[in-house]
Amino acid sequence: MELSQLETFLAVAEERSFSKAAVRLHRTQPAISQVIRKLEASIGEPLFDRAARDGSLTASGELLRDYAQRLLALRREASSALDELKSLERGRLQLAANEYTCMYLLEVVGEFRREHPEIGVSVHRMLASRIAEELSLRTFEIGVTSFRLDPERFKTVAVYNDSLAFIVSPKHRLARASRVSIADLGKENFIAHNVASPLRRKVIEAFQRHRTQLNMGIDLPTIEAIKRFVAMGNGVALVPHLTIAHELAAGELVRVAVDELEFKRVLRLVHRRQSTMSHAARAFLRTVRGMAEKHGPPYYYHVERTG
Repeated sequence: MELSQLETFLAVAEERSFSKAAVRLHRTQPAISQVIRKLEASIGEPLFDRAARDGSLTASGELLRDYAQRLLALRREASSALDELKSLERGRLQLAANEYTCMYLLEVVGEFRREHPEIGVSVHRMLASRIAEELSLRTFEIGVTSFRLDPERFKTVAVYNDSLAFIVSPKHRLARASRVSIADLGKENFIAHNVASPLRRKVIEAFQRHRTQLNMGIDLPTIEAIKRFVAMGNGVALVPHLTIAHELAAGELVRVAVDELEFKRVLRLVHRRQSTMSHAARAFLRTVRGMAEKHGPPYYYHVERTG
């Protein structure tokens, strides 16, 4: 039983005539009759009372008409939904980021929603180390990382330049210094993030290379907690600059430059190489490109090549 057969069946039932149904469907009457015969053969029951001349339906025909109407209505609904999806009038975009990279998404998602208010957005929070696996499982379409994934499996777009920031409270002894050396930090109490990362290793190696003690007396689970703890005067910290813009503007934290710790970070949007992106995902990338063109650095849009 095919939808085209049901469409022909309904035309005959509504027109109560094979010839009128043929005119309506722009087909010949023999072609219409053949379709109905095949449909009846597949069902094993006659659908029209051949003894009547008014195109009356049999009991089986009456029953099938109800289902046929519902099926064709569902097809129209599905077609309409797909058209809406293409025109970005519905849908949901699935993204993934960790606590840090989620901060980049805030402004971008806000701009995307202003451009496409009918598209929902879900941001899944997860460890950066899990993003490649979850992308492969198709849990979401786009992830945000601060490192490149396997270029044979994933496409990456570099979108934001960030840097490591040394922060203190406004009352700290170094708060009025515009610049310090790593050697000046040997007696400071560093508040660390308890999630291991390549950046943390680079910081430890930098202190070792400059023969300076690194005192990490406290580990906290989130960057937000670290910022608040430092603002309370309980130590110093190294955090991504992206995460402290509000606190710097409000005077709750002070950033002090450290030449030996000028580490740059590039944020990237990542998606599967061997997949077709949804209309919503493609629209999101257009929004990202538009923001880069509008604002300039630190926002930018660079598709990274393999190799």
